[in-house]
Amino acid sequence: MTITKPKPQATPAADAFIAGAPDAESKPRGVKKGNKQQISLTIAPPLLAKIDELAAELGQSRAAVINMAIYRAVEHGLVIDGLRKY
Repeated sequence: MTITKPKPQATPAADAFIAGAPDAESKPRGVKKGNKQQISLTIAPPLLAKIDELAAELGQSRAAVINMAIYRAVEHGLVIDGLRKY
């Protein structure tokens, strides 16, 4: 049988000190551009072509069309397999 030392318990003061360190926060991935967060998105080429066509018809950028679609899905829900999802 081996003898082991008990692990020291962290104190609230030590936890607060560590949490106050400048590098304590986890930073979101990607690049922040103004009020928006840049992400990486992979889209099938046929769908991307349809998005580009729609963007041209609307006189909007590809990113604007994708943002509008996501906003509508989040705010108004989606119908997936006949079921409405919010």
